[in-house]
Amino acid sequence: MANTYQYELTYVISGVVQQNQVDDIVRKVNHLIEDNGGDVIEVDEWGNQRLAYEIDRKRSGYYVNMYFKAPGPLIQRLERELEINDDVLRYLTLRMDAKMKRHYKKRKRREAQQQEEDEAGESESSEDDE
Repeated sequence: MANTYQYELTYVISGVVQQNQVDDIVRKVNHLIEDNGGDVIEVDEWGNQRLAYEIDRKRSGYYVNMYFKAPGPLIQRLERELEINDDVLRYLTLRMDAKMKRHYKKRKRREAQQQEEDEAGESESSEDDE
């Protein structure tokens, strides 16, 4: 079996498609990765954003950012599928190096710490109400 690496993939889906079509595209990308020996770590849907410049006469797009582990040969197939799909305007796949992995772990720790602080603040305010 080929070596697995960690990747970050960001892709932009046309802003004119319906939400159920967006969900189908995200689900297809996830299944493609998982069915070919990959492991989806995190999918972060950023939602509709205005594009910096027009792409195919479209001014907005639905951004999806994901982290996954997969064998190297899968990337070519994944990018080919994204290229074929007319609703995907742009995509960028990055193989994560050590610095990117450290940044990712630091960001996850920061998010977990923030969530703990928020939960602690909520429990304190509910105790004060009693």
